[in-house]
Amino acid sequence: MSRSVFALLFSALGCLGAPSPEPWWKHALIYEIYPRSFQDSDGSGIGNLQGIAQRLDYVQSVGVNAVWLSPIYPSPQVDFGYDISDYQAIDPQYGTMADFDRLLRAAHQRSIRVIMDLVLNHSSDKHKWFIESKSSRANPKRDWYIWRDGKGPGQPPNNWQSDFGHSAWKFDPLTGQWYYHKFYAEQPDLNWRNPAVRKAMYDMIRFWLRKGVDGFRLDAITTLFEDPNLADEPLRPGTNAYGDPNMGETLTNNLPEVHDVLRELRKVADEFPDRVLIGETYLARVADLRKMYGDRNDELQLPMDTQVGFINKLDVGLFRAKIAEAETQLDGNMPLFVFDNHDNTRSWDRYGDGKNNDAIARLIATVLLASRSVAMMYYGQEIGMATTPPTRKEDVKDPVGLTGWPKDKGRDGERTPIAPSG
Repeated sequence: MSRSVFALLFSALGCLGAPSPEPWWKHALIYEIYPRSFQDSDGSGIGNLQGIAQRLDYVQSVGVNAVWLSPIYPSPQVDFGYDISDYQAIDPQYGTMADFDRLLRAAHQRSIRVIMDLVLNHSSDKHKWFIESKSSRANPKRDWYIWRDGKGPGQPPNNWQSDFGHSAWKFDPLTGQWYYHKFYAEQPDLNWRNPAVRKAMYDMIRFWLRKGVDGFRLDAITTLFEDPNLADEPLRPGTNAYGDPNMGETLTNNLPEVHDVLRELRKVADEFPDRVLIGETYLARVADLRKMYGDRNDELQLPMDTQVGFINKLDVGLFRAKIAEAETQLDGNMPLFVFDNHDNTRSWDRYGDGKNNDAIARLIATVLLASRSVAMMYYGQEIGMATTPPTRKEDVKDPVGLTGWPKDKGRDGERTPIAPSG
């Protein structure tokens, strides 16, 4: 599908026209770039910041107002950058801080804003904070993470499960306690009940905002808090792709305390003009999504509305109902619609029927761009890029696929280098 479809639709809506008195992010088109797959400028086989800078004219031609970069911080790459070992540096495989500064300037010269991905729920287990925390029970940073005694010898504190399979607790033989990880074991959860953690994170955010970053997409933001009593989650019938019992996550996701942090984050962002906070908010109820804006519009400007883009079937009635919810049940706040990202099979495949994929992709583009919403698209979506999942387990790189194979082949298929389908 030609990128002109997106540019023409966007232009027709006036989004490429004269400046508006409203905040820049209202009615914006935000373009997610997965840096390692977008453009390799040096033949290393991995995309980098210089490669992105080389393609800014192309990005501008799509009609993009802002780019969202998935994590480019130093990382062991267990979860491809979502396990951060240093929040205030650039991973050498992507370039240097000077490369980032040049990219930021080049984007701003083209009136393209730059939004960084920010992982606040957890760090890498190779981050200096966790290395200190793990060193002894008496270390000053011990309480920066979630450490608890087990129920008994070899038994974790409760039945909580990682989103990526099996127990969410890992035993540390050095100190004889377990630490909590909502995601991989290499991604220990930070303790957001500790004021020192909050201060360190807010200071880090100011570091990037002073550089001129235009905002943040907040990864897994609803998972910052867990039930302090560590009660077991209720079980549900059946098992998941990892062979674990199905269970809810009412005690580990979307707890009320999240809103306290969102208000604090917004105050930090508002110290700098024209900045935006975007939330990764997979929420099933529009009432929960509405709360993410804050009672006084003092939390997120743009929590992601995933109910429209992930219907995953061409159901006109359901599309109409979900769009109407966003129009009428968010207290007049601007919705953020998204159909594609780095964690989900591409919409070309989720909605396509194998015969009419091009026409269906144009229909999806119309829903995305012609609705009263901010639109978020994923690199390659503008050319009808398809998912190309691995066909053999030995080709899998994503630990999700390694754990869940063959029921869950992981997320490698939606993270391939940019290329048209077919």
